[in-house]
Order: sequence, then structure tokens, then C-alpha cells
Amino acid sequence: MIDDEKAVAIIPARGGSKGIPHKNIVPIAGKPLIGWTIEQAINTESISHTFVSTNDSDIAAISKKFGAEVIWRPDELSTDVATSESAILHALDWIEHDKKITPQAVVFLQATSPLRKQDDIQRAISVFKNKQADSLISGSLIEDFLIWEMRNGIWESVNFDYKNRGRRQDRNPQFVENGSIYIFKPEIIREYGNRIGKKMELYEMDFWQVWEIDNTDDIPLVEFYLNTKIKPFEIGKLRRSQVDLIVSDFDGVITDNKVLTLQDGTEAILANRSDGLGIRIIKQMQIPMIILSTETNPVVRARAEKVGLPVIQAVENKKSVLTDYCRNHGYNPENVVYVGNDINDLEVMQLVGWPMCPADSHVKIKNISRIILSKKGGEGVIRELSELLTV
Repeated sequence: MIDDEKAVAIIPARGGSKGIPHKNIVPIAGKPLIGWTIEQAINTESISHTFVSTNDSDIAAISKKFGAEVIWRPDELSTDVATSESAILHALDWIEHDKKITPQAVVFLQATSPLRKQDDIQRAISVFKNKQADSLISGSLIEDFLIWEMRNGIWESVNFDYKNRGRRQDRNPQFVENGSIYIFKPEIIREYGNRIGKKMELYEMDFWQVWEIDNTDDIPLVEFYLNTKIKPFEIGKLRRSQVDLIVSDFDGVITDNKVLTLQDGTEAILANRSDGLGIRIIKQMQIPMIILSTETNPVVRARAEKVGLPVIQAVENKKSVLTDYCRNHGYNPENVVYVGNDINDLEVMQLVGWPMCPADSHVKIKNISRIILSKKGGEGVIRELSELLTV
């Protein structure tokens, strides 16, 4: 039986990719590629530690930023011909000798296969445990894939009999190994030099989850699925140590982006009282927060004063203003959260390390956001943000 608390995740990510330079940290759907896999592992309840095995300082820095522990891989295990198994064995030795951890299960995740739903890893671990497996792979059902192979100069059908083609419904279901999740007991890889051995089980995933990044043509496809299938349902936790400053737009974030205009020209907005509680929670965590807005109407300042937040309004260039603000106050933009909703927030959100947006934001803003919140503008966005913060 596997002790859930002793499952560790290992993510091999060497530098020096030739097909796509810096492949493991290429920006995709709002974050570096490896960031997706690290966050998925960290947010899995049954994983106690997440490690990245690398020989690259840039990958190491980004991995640490996303919350992983780094294992430095020697050069001889970082070549084009080095196997993932060799990296995992090296990582296991380091984990046992240096961290004094003896894992009962290893969750091996490939950064180039980030299309995992929020609960995929946890559910795979449950299958591994409940089936009392020694190893597990993730795979997707392939239907209507009729495969041919050249054998001794003759084309032959591989997974079906072309002479007796039959109906698709009558064929045995077949699965493709999608490279997303592998789980095994440490003794399996030590005994067989392989991630698969003894009693193997399969965790089934949707077919669209087979796509991975091997070349530049794969990036738009994987990014499409991250933006449409993964990101809208992904809510992770943000550690207090990762945040120096929280910046929020006003219209479309604190409000629903609507305005009430009275006969005398006075404008009024609707704000959600729950955001006031969210702001108090953020203050209790001693995280500075400001409002940054292009709006000139005094209602912005009035609401900011009501909830006790500094405000910078009538801003023409948000990126320039926030750059100066961070420099003058000693904030690292990589540790800044910015919550925006429309294209006038695009440049400033690309400046910070934690771009976030409400659920009803412009599609271009959703595409660059690390977290898409479940609340729409004016429905308690800041309150939801406060719940993501952990000590």
C-alpha cells in the first residue's frame, strides 16, 4: 500500500533543447511551460514534495519561483542521449541521501505534457493505490486509428485485420501512452531500470490530452487547450512569500464595468461589499495593495478611500507608472500580482509575475493570465483573490 504523504513528484527538465531553444521555460498561456507542471504537482494533495531535476540555471530559478525544489543534474546525465530513467535514479538517490526522504511512490511528470486537468494527478494516484499497482501510465483511448507498418518491404495492418475490418464498435479498445503521468514504486526503477514493471495499471485521460510540445508547431495547439480546457478550471494557491504587492484595476475588476449616469451628469458605480473583507484579509497578511486606473472620475478615489487603499488614477501608461512605482518602493515586478480585465491592462500585466483576471475578461487578457478567477468583475474578485493567498 502506498502512503499518500510519501509520494514525491520528479520533473526532469534539462537545458540545451535544440528543437525549441529554452523549451522547458518557453512562455505558453501566461506562464513558463514548466510552471504548469510544477503547479499541478504542488496542488496535488497526495504529493508531499515536488522536485525539478535540471542542469540549467534559468530552469532552476523559474522552478524555485513556482515552488519546486531543485536537484542539480550532472552533465553526463544531461545529454541528448541520456534517458529519463537515469535522471530519475539520480534524483531518487539525492532525495534519499540529502533530503532523508524515502518515498513509497514516485510521480514522474514531463514538463512538455502540461495538459492535465486539476484533479488528474490525484486521481491517477488513487488508481495506483486502489489497484495496488507497482507502476502506472496515463493513456488515451484511440478510436478509428487504423495503423499500418512497413515490414520487409510490405505494408501490413498493425492494430486491425484489413481482410476482416469489421465495425469499430467490435474492436477491442486500444490506448496510446500519452506521456503525461507515470507513477511507480522506487524499487521498480531500481530493479528494472525502467519506469514500468510488475503489475501495471492505466489511468485514462481524454484524447485531446495526448498533445505535447516537441516542436514549435505544437505550441499553438497546446496553448489552445491550456486556455480553453485547463486554465478556466484551474485555481491554485499563492504563497505569501511570492507576493510583494497586489495591484488592481478598478473598472471591470472592483466594479462590473457598468456606470450609472444621472441627469446632472454625476456617475455612480456598484461595488461588491465582499471585496472590502478581501482587502482587510490582504492587509492582515501585510501585503501592500493599490488601485491603478485610467479612469478620471472621482468615484474611483471615493471608493478607494472607503476601503482604505492608495489609488493612482487618470493614468495614461499603466506599465510606465507601475514600473516607476516598483522601482521607487523596492518591489520586484516578478512578485507583483496585477488583476486586470481589458486590453488597456495588457502591457502592464505582461510586466508582472502574477497576472490575474476576472472570469469575464477580454480573451487576450485571459490568454496571458496565470490565474483566471471564477468571479466576474464586481462579483467579489478581490475577495476570491484573498482566499488564494496562503502563508
